[in-house]
Amino acid sequence: MEGCWKGIPALLVILAVLAACGSSYQILEGPKNATVLEGSEARFNCTVSQGWMLIMWALNGTVVLSLTPNEPIITNSHFTAASYEVDGNFVSEMIIHDVQLSDAGHIKCSLQNSDRDASAFLSVQVMGTLLIPSSLVVTEDEPCNVTCRAVGWVPLPDIAWEIGVPVSHSNYYSFPEPDDLQSAVSILSLTPQGNGTLTCVANATGLHIHKSVAVNLTVIELPSGNIDKPGTSLPTWAIILLAVFCSLLSILIIVLIIICCCCVSRREKKESSYQSEIRKSASVKTNKEMVETKIKSGNENYGYSSDESKTAKISSLPPKSHELSVLEQHNTRYPHQGPDERQPAQATRPYVSFIMASPKKVRNVTLV
Repeated sequence: MEGCWKGIPALLVILAVLAACGSSYQILEGPKNATVLEGSEARFNCTVSQGWMLIMWALNGTVVLSLTPNEPIITNSHFTAASYEVDGNFVSEMIIHDVQLSDAGHIKCSLQNSDRDASAFLSVQVMGTLLIPSSLVVTEDEPCNVTCRAVGWVPLPDIAWEIGVPVSHSNYYSFPEPDDLQSAVSILSLTPQGNGTLTCVANATGLHIHKSVAVNLTVIELPSGNIDKPGTSLPTWAIILLAVFCSLLSILIIVLIIICCCCVSRREKKESSYQSEIRKSASVKTNKEMVETKIKSGNENYGYSSDESKTAKISSLPPKSHELSVLEQHNTRYPHQGPDERQPAQATRPYVSFIMASPKKVRNVTLV
């Protein structure tokens, strides 16, 4: 029994030693956040105490690199490892070659059989291009604008201008393009007074790098009194006068068109009235002729009884005495002459004879 009690302290000592050995290795310093340019290298360090058995590196939750005390375990050439000692501690370094946007995210360093780890964040930036005219020709003391476009940048850069020309006024402003999240535009407004160079500078955010592009500015003098040559602008009063003249000319043309339309319409109406009068006159004439023809021809009166028989009876009666005397007087005044003995003057005189053969009869004719 006494021997058993003597063995307990020895067991406790062994457990304490084992606990000390198990907790002897730990992460002393983890990786730090990094911002790199696309296409470059990214390096992350993890410092652990001696006694470790396995170090693991993970990108966005996926183990991409492992190290043992003997050698690293490399499964992808995109990720490699380097190691060295600092003050008796082991430093593991993970290197990401040719960094791409897909590599951005969380980096974690951990030890096997340990719940302790250390992590950092990798930011990847993309340096795009700058677009600007190669040369510009402007007028002296006339305001002008110069545009610089940054295309394909992640994130968008800070754009500034370096003005190497004498100017009386200058300012610029930048804004992102609404249809392209990776592009921005900067516009420089200035009033140049001489030749020189304008430089557009794009600074990458978080990195001490930049990209620039320059444009040569040529300034020409405005010829005095010459506004008719190509490339020169008209003064404001001339533009206003030209606009007024064009407006009046347009109104005049519209009025002429309306007058022409009215004249044509009136002429057509007059011709139509004349033709209507002709047709009306022809119709009246035709109706008149029809009425006259109808009057001349007349209609037969079926209620009329002939008096020829009675007239024949009366004409057979001998003439009365006064009728005979009238005939004798007529024969005395105008004796019978042959055709050769008649005088021309007497031939034209009217010859009237009265023959009272019978009592006067009146014949009535009814025209229907």
